[in-house]
Amino acid sequence: MRTFAIGDIHGGLKALIQVLNKIKVKDEDKLIFVGDYVDGWSESAQVIQFLLELSGKISTVFIKGNHDVWCEEWLRSGEVNPTWYMHGGKETMESYQGFSKEDKNTHLEFFENMPLYHIDDENRLFLHAGFTSMHGVKKEVFETTLYFDRTLWEMALTMDKRIEKDSAIYPNRLKHYKEIYIGHTPTINFNSDVPMQAINVWNIDTGAAFTGKISGVNIDTKEVFQSDNLPGLYPNEKGRNK
Repeated sequence: MRTFAIGDIHGGLKALIQVLNKIKVKDEDKLIFVGDYVDGWSESAQVIQFLLELSGKISTVFIKGNHDVWCEEWLRSGEVNPTWYMHGGKETMESYQGFSKEDKNTHLEFFENMPLYHIDDENRLFLHAGFTSMHGVKKEVFETTLYFDRTLWEMALTMDKRIEKDSAIYPNRLKHYKEIYIGHTPTINFNSDVPMQAINVWNIDTGAAFTGKISGVNIDTKEVFQSDNLPGLYPNEKGRNK
């Protein structure tokens, strides 16, 4: 069995299909998605429908991201969060044209059932953004931190690699897990269009919402599979490049 971590998708169904085709997904494989399936390109509702159908065929884990929380709230109440609307919500709402109330309820249930993190049998952690508790994700006080935090990634990026793991100043956050896989903060912000590693943290959001790609990583071999750049796949759209 192979296990792949898949980065932020942001409504880019064409790119997601490219990545899965490059991976050549087999029935016995496992796919762990780190969230943000919606908001950006024009196929957010179609992405959710595709993932729902995929989950019936192979082993999948769908972590909830901050954009998914916003979409879930809209599907539940019909209320439009202004911040969400400006950051891809408008395109997501438009993608639901033609979807029935029953379809929307099915998607709502899908979002509601998403966990905020996943820890596998080898103590590898998967979550959307980060966490701040020195005692790990299970002790995080505010669950919103798990899909909004950027300090975990900032800390890992800037950490002095000469610090030994048994040192008193080695960050406790990094000691709890063998590896940590996150999305949320695009690597293109750091001039990288491929997944980045800092200490034991892997950032696999390669900027699909903007000018980058969707990435999938074999978590055992670290082989990377990527789509084309999203603007090339949706040439008549801006995504979140406002």
